[in-house]
Amino acid sequence: MVTTPSASIPAAPFLALIGFGEAGETFAAAAGWDESHAAVHDVRLARLDHARDLGLATGDAALALAGAQLVLCLVTADQVLEAARACAPHLGPGAIWCDGNSVAPGTKREAAAVIEAAGGIYVDMAILAPVNPARLKVPLLLAGVAASRAQGLLAAAGFTNIRVVGDEVGRASAIKMIRSVMVKGVEALTAEMMLGAQQAGVVDEVLASLDASDKPAPWGEKAAYNIERMVTHGARRAAEMEESVRTLEGLGIEPLMTRGTVARQRDMAGRRDRLIQDQPKT
Repeated sequence: MVTTPSASIPAAPFLALIGFGEAGETFAAAAGWDESHAAVHDVRLARLDHARDLGLATGDAALALAGAQLVLCLVTADQVLEAARACAPHLGPGAIWCDGNSVAPGTKREAAAVIEAAGGIYVDMAILAPVNPARLKVPLLLAGVAASRAQGLLAAAGFTNIRVVGDEVGRASAIKMIRSVMVKGVEALTAEMMLGAQQAGVVDEVLASLDASDKPAPWGEKAAYNIERMVTHGARRAAEMEESVRTLEGLGIEPLMTRGTVARQRDMAGRRDRLIQDQPKT
């Protein structure tokens, strides 16, 4: 369930922001946090200076984590484990480490092992939309044995769209990362299509054709339909997409995504075991 304000929500916690990039700064500004609400640690000195200018407490890991009940780890993906290792020894008793970074479930479990080995409490947190313009309304998914506790603290801190998806660390990040296969993949396919259309001088015609053929439907139906088409016609479609590869190459466009489409269509051809049997009711 999505969290809504209620009498059961605890008092606003003192929290630490580990990493002060777009997400951390957006959340702090939206909530109106100052040095009485939050402290910031970032390995980038310029970001620490900026946080200080905004009225937030700043310092090294030990200072930022002192007294923090809730920790939001919002670093870059390549720094997830390093941040956990650097900060774990400084977590106070009962502090919850909410790892909101976009990394694989296995990486989240590695980070959890580091935090828990030091006596900390780890929660897998997935941020499902851009933090701007959603700000504190951004959808958050939580997983881990302390996810319900983290939900209450996040709600008290001002977040309004929070859902617990299970007790297993990695479940929230699995939803996020697998969803990104489609979301980020469509972006990449769009770029490849538009580069080719622009080079061929057929942008308006291509876009109009897509508008004419687009049939809005729930994603459950779309997924079942798309997979059935590949299973039934994958070999023929792979051959067609090989010609799309040649078309883009002839225009000087590297068909990075389209080559993958050829391989996936061919791999799915005839694989009736991969059909979605139980389609969602609409």
